[in-house]
Amino acid sequence: MGSEFNRRDALKRAMVIGAVAIPSASLLSACASDSGSSSNTPAPTGSTSAANPLGVKKGAPLEAFIFKGGFGDDYVKSAEKVYNTTYGITVKHTGTQGLGPKLQPRFASNTPPDIMDNSGADNLDTAALAKAGQLLDLTPLLDAPTIDDASKKVRDTLVAGTIEQGQYGTTAVYALNYAFTVYGTWYSNKLFTDKGWTYPQTFDETLALAAKMKAANIAPFTYPGKYPYYVHFNLWAEIGKVGGRDVLNAIDDLEAGCLQVDAVKQVIGYYEELAAKKYFLAGSEGMTHIQMQTAWTQGKAAMVSNGSWVENEAAPTTPSDFDLAVGALNGTGTGDKLPFGTVYAAAGEPFIVAKEGKNPVGGMELLRIMLSKKQTDNFTNTTKSLTSVSGAAEGLTLTPGLASASAALKTAGANVLNARIQDWYIKLNQETIGNLTIQLLTGDITAAKWISGAQAAIDATRNDSSVPKFKHV
Repeated sequence: MGSEFNRRDALKRAMVIGAVAIPSASLLSACASDSGSSSNTPAPTGSTSAANPLGVKKGAPLEAFIFKGGFGDDYVKSAEKVYNTTYGITVKHTGTQGLGPKLQPRFASNTPPDIMDNSGADNLDTAALAKAGQLLDLTPLLDAPTIDDASKKVRDTLVAGTIEQGQYGTTAVYALNYAFTVYGTWYSNKLFTDKGWTYPQTFDETLALAAKMKAANIAPFTYPGKYPYYVHFNLWAEIGKVGGRDVLNAIDDLEAGCLQVDAVKQVIGYYEELAAKKYFLAGSEGMTHIQMQTAWTQGKAAMVSNGSWVENEAAPTTPSDFDLAVGALNGTGTGDKLPFGTVYAAAGEPFIVAKEGKNPVGGMELLRIMLSKKQTDNFTNTTKSLTSVSGAAEGLTLTPGLASASAALKTAGANVLNARIQDWYIKLNQETIGNLTIQLLTGDITAAKWISGAQAAIDATRNDSSVPKFKHV
């Protein structure tokens, strides 16, 4: 997740390239495919059978373009080996960062790769591609039998919410999110134990603990100013915890006045106080996510907002006795709509298949292989992360961070939040509001200014006919 590129500069470049690559304005709506229509369902290119339910043609080339971030790309190569043996080819594999600048021209020229892991800071706009009819509806994959049990459909093995995460205002599914990420406040359990600190449950408790941390010459928090949307992993979900799902849904739906509510004022006011008391590591505003994580694992800061991929991504600098743990969302206390223990968790690492690829059926088959028990075990063992296959981690020896994430998810039960503004409106969340968040955390603007600026940005996005819109249903 993320890359070394400056997010704001990357978005400016993407906007220029995107003007050529992705249809704009009303053309997006005009090109949008009807969900689940037969025109978006690829015909088998080979003979179907129990072993080949999607009808993949043996010997047909397949190209995979995979984001090489926190998870690396070896887990995909593992599945490709099975595909190569089964279908008599060698998958053309590209592991890279910065997918958007590399692939937008290929979509524009109708020569996209077959399958892509569309993740990272410079990813493609999945929502725009889906609306433009350039992505394959993955329903045939979901209805296909699993590799391990022909009596089960792929869709019946996925964690709740995984399918919905890949939908963009239709019943069609345009992305299959392979990883299941638990987000929250990550910390060293060893540090907390050594210092006698207890993970806080409320904003007031966090502020009190932060004072102790600062007195011990440890910054309570750090964040990657190059990628301010990391802060939003907690921020949006905390608004949902305090105000309830309806408040969070209103933000996702870009409703007028959605930020002019008490829950937003309380959460943003909390961040304003953190900034005023200088509880963020000096220089955080200039850091990448890697620099942030390194400062944290080196003990310069105690807590970070991050996703469960951090255990693998930060491994090179993490002490062996760090004892990584994740804390649930904070809030105002017993008056919150959702209890302590609520977490933000969602399927992530979205794999997409190009409708105009040379072998889209093969792209779906590679995903079917990746969802097998052998491949999900390999992913969890090598990346220290969960997959979106229900119960896939059962029977495995879990690392500290993964065990903590799994326990947090179990404790949360039904109290799991997912702010869709983060993937429905990427530019709005990551750049426009992200820049406001940096100013808030550096003390350059007040909470009131953040709220008014973010509301203005939401209103402008809602009224911009060139931006595809989505609604909770």
